[in-house]
Amino acid sequence: MLAAAGIGSRRACEELITAGRVEVDREVASTLGIRVDPLKQQIRVDGEPLPNPKRVVYLVYKPVGVVSTNYDPTGRPRVIDLVPPDQRLFPVGRLDRTSEGLILVTNDGELANLLTHPRYGVEKRYLVQVAGVPNAETLDQLRQGIALSEATVHAKRVTVRSQHKQSTVLEMVLDEGRNREIRRMLAALGHKVQQLKRIAVGELSLGNLLPGQWRRLSWEDIEKLRREAAAAGANDRPRPAPQNRRLAQRGGRQGGPRGTSAGRRSAPQGRQPTTPRKRPGKASTWRKAGRRGSSG
Repeated sequence: MLAAAGIGSRRACEELITAGRVEVDREVASTLGIRVDPLKQQIRVDGEPLPNPKRVVYLVYKPVGVVSTNYDPTGRPRVIDLVPPDQRLFPVGRLDRTSEGLILVTNDGELANLLTHPRYGVEKRYLVQVAGVPNAETLDQLRQGIALSEATVHAKRVTVRSQHKQSTVLEMVLDEGRNREIRRMLAALGHKVQQLKRIAVGELSLGNLLPGQWRRLSWEDIEKLRREAAAAGANDRPRPAPQNRRLAQRGGRQGGPRGTSAGRRSAPQGRQPTTPRKRPGKASTWRKAGRRGSSG
């Protein structure tokens, strides 16, 4: 954060911290790498406060081929490159490189937590084109739950938007997100995802945006998102118990003592490899369904 404010390079900022010249809420920051919230905490260098950044939220239509990470060593285009570079921003959640659609970019850590933490259950709506024609039993399985390696996950709602001989377009609503969750759920049921597009987060939708375009959210839009997440969190819905009983009996991570905070942490989630997929032509039924869905 110091580097983003123009104080100096990261190395120079580390030297300022180790020299005791940086304060967080009037206390000397004696440890490197501590996390701070610039919207709630006051950071000072040599007694001079850093300016508080203005909260900003962009709604972006992420195209296929763009990554939703702030750092990519291979130099691929990032979703944060699509919005004005006037502040240090980060994406809220992720869409994998072969997926497209709505993603929020912000500097508001509190809002990002409200939208991504499973407790708050903010709904995300997707259009998913899959190979084959899922039957009623398959749709019921998606609603009831699919066992993945780390947990059992389910779609809150699933409906068929259109059917064809070789593929089907589904509309799926999820209220929590895991790494490549939709693709893994459908693969477990024998249906390969051909295209995936997020069309809404809460009451926000893509509207008339085209791939690569963005719009800045108004204060009313942001507050509506906050109220929606807070209302869902107030219900404090119970979540499914851990599926890995042996891991749960050990208290969490292998080797962690039972009952300790280290033992209660869940096992780290593995990342699944992604492979680029060829997109269908403009005349595909997916595009027609996508245009209908994007209006929210």
